[in-house]
Amino acid sequence: MKRPLPFHYAWIIALCGALTLFCCFGLARFSFGMLLPAMRADLGFGYDRMGFVSTGNFVGYLISVGLAPLVLRRVKPRLLVSLALALIALALLGISQSSSFAVIVGLYALVGVGGGFANIPIMVLVSHWFRRERRGRAAGLMVAGNGVGIILSGFLIPWLNDVLGANGWRAGWLILGGIILLLALVVGLLLRNDPADLGLEPVGRIQAPREAELIPHEAPGAGRVLAQLGLLYAIFGATYLIYGTFIVTTLVEEYAFGEGTAGLFWSWVGFFAIFSGVSFGALSDHIGRKWGLMAVFILQTAAYGLAGSGFGPWAMFVSVVLYGLGMFAIPTIMAAAVGDYLGLSRAAAAFSLLTFCFAIGQTLGPSGAGMLGQALGGFAPAYLLSAASTALAALLTGLLPKPAEPH
Repeated sequence: MKRPLPFHYAWIIALCGALTLFCCFGLARFSFGMLLPAMRADLGFGYDRMGFVSTGNFVGYLISVGLAPLVLRRVKPRLLVSLALALIALALLGISQSSSFAVIVGLYALVGVGGGFANIPIMVLVSHWFRRERRGRAAGLMVAGNGVGIILSGFLIPWLNDVLGANGWRAGWLILGGIILLLALVVGLLLRNDPADLGLEPVGRIQAPREAELIPHEAPGAGRVLAQLGLLYAIFGATYLIYGTFIVTTLVEEYAFGEGTAGLFWSWVGFFAIFSGVSFGALSDHIGRKWGLMAVFILQTAAYGLAGSGFGPWAMFVSVVLYGLGMFAIPTIMAAAVGDYLGLSRAAAAFSLLTFCFAIGQTLGPSGAGMLGQALGGFAPAYLLSAASTALAALLTGLLPKPAEPH
């Protein structure tokens, strides 16, 4: 097939991936922390209830992550991603019109369901369209969509609250839902399931199969390593979501920041998060997955410790920068670590299991922090507990064995 584009269509697929993550995570998930203070004030919900709303999202995500491999046997990625984004959009539109706690929890759980059904197949398409040497670059472009979504919500939500007052959060969900519905259509039109559909080959050099890349099935200690990685991923999931859910509320209600200033802080998270996965992924290529993971956990320990320190606005700003720098580093390194430790033949199945651990941490973290914040009247203890957890994770990372030598 003659290509009318000056570049390979695979990069359109990567763009669709960025738009997908921009929608299902950058907007639908990470905007929640920006919308939370106004929602809580208008609806009269406590911190514990808002924590359970966030938890509902991850329960939905956990369910869809488990079902996605089964669904993909019957539904092609292009259709599944488009339908998932449409589901997210409709659920957000429903939240914009709701006042019932139960309804909002249910709708935000559907947002989580859509997130899993969008995320898993879009990652599958990366392997179809990009050979090994280009997958990291493509994944880095896709992950950048998260950061762009965070930046947008950091500016948009405070402006809406300033203009519309108590109804600003409703307009926020309404506008975000409309954006995602439009992009669901765009992604549906541009996405393709396989390069062969367009008469193309995947991007990258064809390499002969190398047995050296496959660690034998009976590699010693594989189960123990998988359990260690799962625990580390669960700790990351719980702690980074506690911070992401409640940091804007902390800035507004505990530090008396205006919503515009808090939104600017959140936008800085998004800016640094754009570079997070690519930077730490490259670092781990040079120093090893074990030391790369340890570096990120130490970075996060500093971010959470500063957030709970009470040292003032400058400490919070440094905390936000450190959080953004490490925000998407662990998933990037974890994907590579699975291949290093377990071999490419088992990497996909192993990463699915690790994603369950990650989602369990995300499910438990915000609800626990919300109840703790409600009981103690603030989130400093939750941040300090998060810092202790990631410090423990850094120590546990040091116990990971050296990956088996290829042979």
